[in-house]
Order: sequence, then structure tokens, then C-alpha cells
Amino acid sequence: QVQLVESGGGLVQPGGSLRLSCAASGSIFSIYVMGWYRQAPGKQRELVAAISSGGITNYADSIKGRFTISRDSAKNTVYLQMYSLKPEDTAVYYCNAKKDFRDYWGQGTQVTVSS
Repeated sequence: QVQLVESGGGLVQPGGSLRLSCAASGSIFSIYVMGWYRQAPGKQRELVAAISSGGITNYADSIKGRFTISRDSAKNTVYLQMYSLKPEDTAVYYCNAKKDFRDYWGQGTQVTVSS
């Protein structure tokens, strides 16, 4: 089993920044991709960004150039640095880990972009 704990969400004004963190624990050996998804009210959950164990990254078009995903393998932690936040970035952000063809999810952290 893999446990994922997110932190760093909150309320921010348009144009502001936030950094989300996701700490992985448990059976973390051979996790091959970690990423961030988000789900806004009334919408489907969507991929925001992902990073493979080899450091290859993948970003949704809507956030390219504004968000950066990174991982600290020594701390088993993945980060999502978000800049130039927009009201449409408002959502619950979920950490995801893929291991042995299974998806593991964190509990989610709310990000609200509003003036």
C-alpha cells in the first residue's frame, strides 16, 4: 500500500502563487509515476502534471508555463509549484501515484483563487 498526504492548498488572489506538497509513505518502492490531478465542482478530475521516476514530466496545456512539478526522492515528496494562478485553477488538487498498475490517491487539498 502507498499512502499520500497533500499539503499547501489555500486561498490566493489571482496572479498569486502556491506550492503543493505530497509526501508518499508505505510501499513506495517501484512507484513509477507521481502526479497531480484536480477536480473543479461539476467537472471531471483532470491531469495537471506528472513526473516519472526518471524525471520525465508531462503537463496539461492549460497550465504549461505557469506550474512546475518536481520530486525529492530522498524525501519521497512531490511538489507542484503554481504561479500566475487564475480563478479557473480553483479546484481540489489530488496527489496520485502509479505502482504495479494501480492508482493511489491522496485525500485532496483545496486551492481557491479569488479576489
